[in-house]
Amino acid sequence: MMTVNGSVFMPSVLILIGIPGLESVQCWIGIPFCIMYLIAVIGNSLILAIIKFENSLHKPMYIFLAMLGATDIALSTCILPKMLGIFWFHLPEIYFEACLLQMWLIHSFQAIESGVLLAMALDRYVAICDPLRHATILSPQLLLYIGVGVALRAAILVAPSIVLIKWRLKLYKTTVISHSYCEHMAIVKLAAEDIRVNKIYGLFVAFAILGFDIIFITLSYAQIFISVFQLPQREARLKAFNTCIAHICVFLQFYLLAFFSFFTHRFGSHIPPYVHILLSNLYLLVPPFLNPIVYGVKTKQIRDQILKIFLSKEIS
Repeated sequence: MMTVNGSVFMPSVLILIGIPGLESVQCWIGIPFCIMYLIAVIGNSLILAIIKFENSLHKPMYIFLAMLGATDIALSTCILPKMLGIFWFHLPEIYFEACLLQMWLIHSFQAIESGVLLAMALDRYVAICDPLRHATILSPQLLLYIGVGVALRAAILVAPSIVLIKWRLKLYKTTVISHSYCEHMAIVKLAAEDIRVNKIYGLFVAFAILGFDIIFITLSYAQIFISVFQLPQREARLKAFNTCIAHICVFLQFYLLAFFSFFTHRFGSHIPPYVHILLSNLYLLVPPFLNPIVYGVKTKQIRDQILKIFLSKEIS
């Protein structure tokens, strides 16, 4: 690594310090994080297996749930192994290119999760507002297009942020990242050069993906609630509303954590750094951890299959 006037020129290795201010207790913080990760992987894998092998669940709602579960496993796996390496084994070094790859994967999977939640809202909208055409509208071909489109949108919109860092930012004030994973702004703020273009593009991606998705999800559920309350029978209203409860819980936990993390990073300069980092970590770890629990409890078909698996084991 070359140094120029106290700055580092194109560093090959960066240092992730973990949670600034809590370095002495990071080993203990890693324990609940590891438990959340194991539950996320096991729970989402179980849901994926149930949906794959149970033919009655090969429907749009459950296919989108499988996409969400696969995304949750990938997202949590992108962050936690390296984080535990920092917390437990004092391995803070990461190659610059590996850091950029981790950043791209994390933000891409965040964007994919947001896109899947939008697709799930669309599915519930069609199922409740136009049930007779649900199977026709959400055909297997359209589901494939939605899955590919959501993945491509995330990969294509996030990729330029890597290019802007790699090719525009050459000088760095430090190689120490005050974070437990490679986050876009945490890397950009290390630069000793003009970072306005990088910051603007980061905001553009956040609003182009999360902002777009949350607007249309909100509109979908507003129309769903209007349609539900117009149903003549109380039992029909309750049944229609119950099919949306799990989606609403997942939707709220993902976006509320996202907005808390976003606004504390941008506008919470008086908030201690460890609060910023803990919120960022929880934003990435809590949804994959809670999603299989929410769907396992609130979705009767999934719950029945899980009970069948465990009861069959007890009988055998």
